[in-house]
Amino acid sequence: MSFTIQNVFIPVDGGYETVDVQIEGDRITKIAPGLEILGTVVDGNNKLLLPGFVNAHTHSSEMWQRGLIPPVPLELWIAELYDFAPLDPEQVYLSALGTAVETLLSGGTSVVDHLVLIPGKEIETVAAAVKAYQEIGIRAFIGPLIQDEALASGIPNGEVQREATPYFRSTQATLELMQEVVAQFHSPETGVHILVAPTGIQLCSDALFSGCIELSDRYNLCRHAHLLETKAQKQLAQEKYGCSAVEHLKRIGYLSDRTSLAHCVWLSDADIAILAETQSTVVHNPLSNLRLGSGIAPILKYRQAGVNVSFGCDGSASNDSQDLLEAIKIGSMLHNITDFDYRNWITPRQSVEMAAFGGAKGLNMAEELGSLTNGKKADLVLYDLTSLSLLPRTDPIGLLILGRPTQAVNSVWVNGKQIVADGEVATVNVDELRQNLFERSQWDFNRQSKTVSEIEAHYREVMGLGLAKEYS
Repeated sequence: MSFTIQNVFIPVDGGYETVDVQIEGDRITKIAPGLEILGTVVDGNNKLLLPGFVNAHTHSSEMWQRGLIPPVPLELWIAELYDFAPLDPEQVYLSALGTAVETLLSGGTSVVDHLVLIPGKEIETVAAAVKAYQEIGIRAFIGPLIQDEALASGIPNGEVQREATPYFRSTQATLELMQEVVAQFHSPETGVHILVAPTGIQLCSDALFSGCIELSDRYNLCRHAHLLETKAQKQLAQEKYGCSAVEHLKRIGYLSDRTSLAHCVWLSDADIAILAETQSTVVHNPLSNLRLGSGIAPILKYRQAGVNVSFGCDGSASNDSQDLLEAIKIGSMLHNITDFDYRNWITPRQSVEMAAFGGAKGLNMAEELGSLTNGKKADLVLYDLTSLSLLPRTDPIGLLILGRPTQAVNSVWVNGKQIVADGEVATVNVDELRQNLFERSQWDFNRQSKTVSEIEAHYREVMGLGLAKEYS
């Protein structure tokens, strides 16, 4: 299918231009004023065209616990999350659809789903997410969340000697599972990419990381992981390796220009230099870092060191939404308090570049996505500049990033196919999705986690927090 977007605003150096944009099939072919009409005409008057953003780190199935987990740090939060994780592939399918809808309607055309697997139904879990993403048409990068160490291993020992609890699935079985996932579902030509995605150093052995490196190299897969999200993880890395987690990942060969790392809150200047040297990407998840009290990632330092940075929403139980524009706004403004020199602060245009091109680069797709460039894939978002939240008329990108846009997305195309038209998702029945999410859930506000009660005392002791106190 071919179409021409006429008289649309696009950003250029020093301002904006009104141009026509021609798309043939899945590619941008021409960008210039007064082009000859090719195919269907799309009215771009009073609209802003930008490349699609990347929701570069989330966990779609967490949607079922949105707004539910109390304010606790990650190590306790994750214990509660896993106690009540979905056990039904249909839930995985519905929450993947919901994640995609919210991402699309906040400017995203790609999603990186660090997918929590249902024990004993791992292949069915991935199949459910793949089905959802292919039906809706978003570009999907699915990294099955794998580990080979039990949950308690993620908390530092401190002065306490604890017996290691074996994980229910062996390292070899986990790698064989990943091999099967790649064989069945890795299909970039249909918009589904599989990533190797060990959860992080806190719950993964070197053998698991090494096996993922081998799979990544053999099939040219991108790599993903959580990295130093919390102070406890920094302490744990010293216990496990006697050095920083970043230094250790470099030693074993996990860092590369195909590696994206979520959070990266507790890194030293030496760690940052390693990320720059290895061309690894940091995925900034500001809302979950604040919600879980993890800290503020040193994003300005990353940028000054030449590290590629993108944005993620993180999962809906730690954010608790998939509003990518909100994550970009907070993730840009947050750092104004970390550096007194305002010339280092992130501008709205830089935020757009990080969200689009930075996201694409972190997925080894910079040659294909992330900018309005002839020959690149037509992953595009058209914003309605007459939307009340984008008025009165000032700087369109300033309004988009610094404001609180609602119902501002007019149209979205992925691979040249229209997914959103006139502000409505065209590929799935959103009313039916809403009804399914409502009927498959219930009001729930006073549950108790068995695992949290088992590990909280040790966590508080090793982190120097004193006696446990009830939270409500």
